[in-house]
Amino acid sequence: MALKVAVLMDPIGSIKIAKDTTFAMLLEAQRRGHSLFYMEQGDLSARRGEPWARLAPLSVRDDPSGWFVLGEPQWTDLRQMDVVLMRKDPPVDSQFIYDTMVAELAERAGVTVVNRPQALRDCNEKLFALHFPQCMAPTLVSRDASELRAFVAEHGEVVLKPLDGMGGRGIFRVKAGDNNLNSMLETLIAAGPKGEHKQFTMAQKFIPEITSGDKRILVVDGEPVPYALARIPQGSDFRGNLAAGGRGVGVPLSDRDRWIVSQVAPELRRRGLLFVGLDVIGDYLTEINVTSPTCVRELDAQFGLNIAGQLFDVIEQQRTGTRAA
Repeated sequence: MALKVAVLMDPIGSIKIAKDTTFAMLLEAQRRGHSLFYMEQGDLSARRGEPWARLAPLSVRDDPSGWFVLGEPQWTDLRQMDVVLMRKDPPVDSQFIYDTMVAELAERAGVTVVNRPQALRDCNEKLFALHFPQCMAPTLVSRDASELRAFVAEHGEVVLKPLDGMGGRGIFRVKAGDNNLNSMLETLIAAGPKGEHKQFTMAQKFIPEITSGDKRILVVDGEPVPYALARIPQGSDFRGNLAAGGRGVGVPLSDRDRWIVSQVAPELRRRGLLFVGLDVIGDYLTEINVTSPTCVRELDAQFGLNIAGQLFDVIEQQRTGTRAA
């Protein structure tokens, strides 16, 4: 079954192919004989309620000296595609929300959009985890500085982070009594030219097991990949994010990891979230990444896996069902 697969992503010329999960998906799609089409965020539009995109034919190869070739882009009705991969990195800002609305016009016409546009809008990567409090360490989300200060005082050591960040940016570790706490909260809460608008901040009790890694567990259509990538902090930095300098080490899933997945998976399936990354520190779920989860290339390389192949097995099965219907 040859499919037309369009990808919405950040500039392909700037990616690091040894670590780029979207690139793994493109390699797998091409290997299966699917046609690839490329677009960036500025290439979407809606005409008379119809989804259009400026699509460039794309070919890829696993070669760091030259990993892609783009054809001439043309404005195309997005409903001519079979699959759209939504793989733009956060932040999920208003422009990204509008992208999902255009993609949803294609989805309504029968195009398979991964992940589903409605789920991308609904499932903030920090807040969505709150649907599963049985899996989480003590957590508070608030715009109120006094409430957040009280949470730090109660739990002694806390991690503070914005709701729209990625890659470890904007994250603070703070202890009760730290003279810098007020400054941290001002930085996180204040928005607008004069700080007149307040924005939510998440506070989570610090989990000491971060020294063993912030585990990324990939879940494909509700089924966990049997290995996680433990992103281990380096030096004095407490953040394990690879973008913040963490070192990625593959580890088998623990019984607790599998239990967490079992708690989350039914809701992922219900929402049509085919490809998701759970972040787990110690025994606790910290985030559910739905926008552009990563770590496929690292896990494939360490364990001889083909995670993108698992994803395209699911996509092809869904397309078969769609066409059979």
